[in-house]
Amino acid sequence: MSDGIEVQPYEPAAEVSGEGQPHDTSPPKVVPRQYLMAFILTTCCFALWGFANDITNPLVKVFKEVFQISNTQSSLVQFAFYGGYFTMALPAAYFIRRFSYKGAIMVGFALYAFGALLSIPASLNTNFWIFIAGFYILTFGLAFLETSCNPYILAMGPPETATQRLNLAQAFNPMGSLTGMIVASTIIAPNLQVGEFRDKMEAKLPEVVQYVEADYAAGLPDFDQEYGTLDAAVSKALANMQVTSPETFQAIQQHDLGVVRTPYVVIACVVIGFLILFALTKMPTFAASEPDAPVGELTVRLLGKAHYREGVIAQAFYVGAQITCWTFIIHYGMEQVGLSLAQAQTWNIAAMMIFLISRFVCTFMLKFVSPGKLLAALAVAAAILTFGAIMLPGQTGLICLVLISACMSLMFPTIYGIALKGLPAEEAKLGSAGLIMAIVGGALLPLMQGWFIDTIGVRNSFYLPLICFVAIAIFGVRTFTRFEKESNFQTAA
Repeated sequence: MSDGIEVQPYEPAAEVSGEGQPHDTSPPKVVPRQYLMAFILTTCCFALWGFANDITNPLVKVFKEVFQISNTQSSLVQFAFYGGYFTMALPAAYFIRRFSYKGAIMVGFALYAFGALLSIPASLNTNFWIFIAGFYILTFGLAFLETSCNPYILAMGPPETATQRLNLAQAFNPMGSLTGMIVASTIIAPNLQVGEFRDKMEAKLPEVVQYVEADYAAGLPDFDQEYGTLDAAVSKALANMQVTSPETFQAIQQHDLGVVRTPYVVIACVVIGFLILFALTKMPTFAASEPDAPVGELTVRLLGKAHYREGVIAQAFYVGAQITCWTFIIHYGMEQVGLSLAQAQTWNIAAMMIFLISRFVCTFMLKFVSPGKLLAALAVAAAILTFGAIMLPGQTGLICLVLISACMSLMFPTIYGIALKGLPAEEAKLGSAGLIMAIVGGALLPLMQGWFIDTIGVRNSFYLPLICFVAIAIFGVRTFTRFEKESNFQTAA
């Protein structure tokens, strides 16, 4: 089986001028015709990893209740999920150097499916740590996919339109994310028995109130007027049930983990289907004119380029901010507004829809505004909205939190494109791995914010993403005041 069709790097169309010299007369295309099919298939990968990212976010809250652990402990879901990117990004880059983009994508699919299928033994054995291992391995696959697909898309056409092309492909990522959120809100959340337990507690039914009578000798608080008290009562009741009625609690665990398992098994089957499709499809490979330089030499060259070095740092801050905003919107809605899990997830879906629409709008705006200026403006707006989520009460703060997604929509692909701008292919391959390793921000910051929620409360915990957006704004300003004016940034080397 052929791994792909070897082609030379993109060459623009040319025509002969009156003086007999060829010159390019057509504007550079975002996706040239010869790469259209490969672009479409590769773009599907963006949706697949978006699904995995956002079906996982609500599990931080679900596992807190089902396994009766703290916010810090349940945040290990995100630590494992995004830690897998950091672990596997460099091995993925080495694989691409040795084989091809297509081969790396296929390995990514295999690891993705295997990690998702670990939800079967994890749920059957009621084992939190097998779930953690599954998420970790699943993101080995996502690291292979992202390390290969992003530079692959950048290579599928002229360098002048590379950032637009990547933004176009990345626009399909939130479609997968939105699908993951819808599955979480329509399949997982409504069918969880811990959700039913919460509804009964809100209604103050005797069958659940019995578990907290000793904790509330003066009577249960007014859940409608005192935000956060319902969530606290549910946690206490489940903890007491685990001690006094272990068989009943274990039955709830088994049921709810079975609900969580189902979508992971389904997505594993879908991913295996894509693995087979890629195996049977010829894809372009981009032949380098010379062998790649040693990794050490490439690393030194990359770290010597300020726009790449600072781009990696900005990407770590961005991913951390994105994951904290989307993960803990559930906690914010439930604790500050008194929403159920399903209702809070609906707000998360609204945030993703805003993110999706904004991605297309911002991609169009890149035709008229430089990436650096747009990135800086959006980061400043995101910081202001995050401050609003901290300072404004109840639903007003939640609205600010949701609107942050409009500002985040452009950030990942734009930072990615800026960081790799002007790099030759051999540097872009390794540079891509560095940017994917930066996704470790999504592992570390949610863990930190989970601890902040346990110690200073959910609203004050959002000072953490606020700092992240300030750092991104600084990178945006640096881009349009310095990097975009440098000659080696304008065109590929």
